Amino acid sequence: MIIGLTGGIACGKSTVGAMLASRGALLVDADRVAREVVLPGEPALAAVAGVFGQVILHEDGTLNRAKLGEIAFADSDKLRTLESILHPAIRTRMWEQMNRTKADEPGRLIVADIPLLYETNQQDLYGGVLVVYVPRQVQLARLLSRNPGLTREQALQRIEAQMDIERKKSLADWVIDNSGTITETERQVEAFWNELGRA
Repeated sequence: MIIGLTGGIACGKSTVGAMLASRGALLVDADRVAREVVLPGEPALAAVAGVFGQVILHEDGTLNRAKLGEIAFADSDKLRTLESILHPAIRTRMWEQMNRTKADEPGRLIVADIPLLYETNQQDLYGGVLVVYVPRQVQLARLLSRNPGLTREQALQRIEAQMDIERKKSLADWVIDNSGTITETERQVEAFWNELGRA
């Protein structure tokens, strides 16, 4: 089975993903794949440089993320153009990995870790969606402690840039409440694994 894993910023999605992987699930991380598709020699990097110019490349041909971010985030049309190049490349790479594993190991649980799964309307592509949840006040406190340089306003901006966590929770097929201790989270992951991972 292939499921989607998502949550909000600072909700602990990576922690839950690691717990599932340690039990034998294949974890395919959208953020990691996003870094792979812009490595030198990748078609997506060539396409991005073709649109945004050589200014977004370092002398060694690697992506200058800071420069690209500076250009793209200053103009919503340019950001949409960038997303129209990167999102299909990321999705294609992820599905290649997942379909290969599904063919080689049909019984293995495959987990696609996608931060903006609902925001990019991908929920129907999966056999179900697992949401890692914490209440908003916990989310804010964890984000501020994880990123001490952020002001409260900046942290709220990042939280509000995503779909509300309560809405994600209501749309989920399964929910892991990560607002308690790591032991409590581990217990919920184990129950989820017993239900799905050993199928």
